[in-house]
Amino acid sequence: MGWEQELGEADRMWRTYIEMAKHLNSHLQQHLQRECDLSAADFEVLVRLTESERREMPVAEVAAATQWEKSRLSHQLTRMAQRGLVERVDSDDRRYPDVRLTDKGYAAISKAVPEHTEMVHALFVDVLGPERLAGFAQACADVLRALDRHRKRDCTL
Repeated sequence: MGWEQELGEADRMWRTYIEMAKHLNSHLQQHLQRECDLSAADFEVLVRLTESERREMPVAEVAAATQWEKSRLSHQLTRMAQRGLVERVDSDDRRYPDVRLTDKGYAAISKAVPEHTEMVHALFVDVLGPERLAGFAQACADVLRALDRHRKRDCTL
């Protein structure tokens, strides 16, 4: 008997979830790149900036929101600035500039959000339907709370 046959039902469900999430994320990222010329990382930073009142945030807040390491975020912001999507601006904290959404960045995210939302609905929201989606959302919220408790209690990172 192979290891696959020894898996319990919960393990199979977990693996199905992982497979679905991997393929869905990959497909959504490919669509963003092809249709909007944005990477998933570009999209995440641009969305965070549009959610900010002034379309500007301290780099530390962007790092906290994305949960990215400082070096990853720095490289990402450099690439985005070279493409004219964001700009770094002086801040009160001279060590770390703020990052601001440019007009070009705003135009890019304004085009991408409706297309991305349409794909998310077609491939996820509409597939699950309102009842299953509500249950899934509640389950995700429960997992996030458990993860938060674990980080506060058991993780030393």
